[in-house]
Amino acid sequence: MTQAGLEGVLAKASLLRHVSMRPMALAEITKQLALQAIGNATAPSPAQPEHLGTAILGQIQAMQKALKEDQELLVLCHAASETVRILEFYVPSWQVFILTGLDSNRNVTRVIAPAESLQLVCKVIKAPGTPPNRIVFKIPKSS
Repeated sequence: MTQAGLEGVLAKASLLRHVSMRPMALAEITKQLALQAIGNATAPSPAQPEHLGTAILGQIQAMQKALKEDQELLVLCHAASETVRILEFYVPSWQVFILTGLDSNRNVTRVIAPAESLQLVCKVIKAPGTPPNRIVFKIPKSS
């Protein structure tokens, strides 16, 4: 090793002797991390809809509200071997949805389902007639 290299190593070693962690600082950091972990575990989660049904209905209502005059929202529900075009949502409670619509033979059909198992397909389409169809929502009164 050259003289300059040896002097560089000695200079770094000299710096390391002056740099030291205080035991109290490490304890303070550990305590702070523990408090943050406990705070994160007990902190309430971000605001979520009170019920799954409110989230589903809110999304469908928002999609319908955003439609232009010549558009309509096509909502399809596949239940058993039927595909039903939904025209009305009746929600007697936020856990149960009663969907009324037309099947492929244009028969009035109702699907009764818990909100957790509801699977819907929503599409914005050009309205074939005038005025465009709008989905009707009958929801429970706020308590």
